Amino acid sequence: MLDLGYLLVGLTGGAAVAVTAACVPFVTPALRRVCLPYVPATSQQVENVREALRRAWPHKPPCGRRLVDLGSGDGRVVELGSRLGIPSVGVELNPWLVAYSKVRALRMAPPRPQYLRTDLFKFSLAPFSDVVIFGVEQMMEELEAKMQRELDGGARVVACRFPLPTWTPVAVFGNGVDTVWLYEAPS
Repeated sequence: MLDLGYLLVGLTGGAAVAVTAACVPFVTPALRRVCLPYVPATSQQVENVREALRRAWPHKPPCGRRLVDLGSGDGRVVELGSRLGIPSVGVELNPWLVAYSKVRALRMAPPRPQYLRTDLFKFSLAPFSDVVIFGVEQMMEELEAKMQRELDGGARVVACRFPLPTWTPVAVFGNGVDTVWLYEAPS
């Protein structure tokens, strides 16, 4: 007969392994060179992104435009881009958030957003005309240099929470933690 003590040890150990496996994707960003944790956007931030995108496309998104959300988290901004009629891609490193976003996208009418699990610094921005980034201050300089190299002049960039260090915004929406800056990539 199985001893109750062994059963409890097995259940406790199994639970510990399961909790660790679920938490690792949320903890490992803190161990990277630039700590980029998942912090959900507030409803006001998403609304400010909507206003910035409306400003970027005063009437309707022109044909041929593509949007990428770097560090797409729960996918709400990528869904917003799709609802506005622009093909949208979310780039996220956390596999749980990518899976969550993909499941949410199944509820949407086509065109559905796409989600990729990859490092935003290893992902090419060249095919995109519009970029949204919820970044941290420590990464904005490196990200600005990447966008300068990879984006065509006239591409629109929406930076949330922290501005780009040297680009001059075309418009600013909101204030405090909800601030969103709209930029046009220099030629």
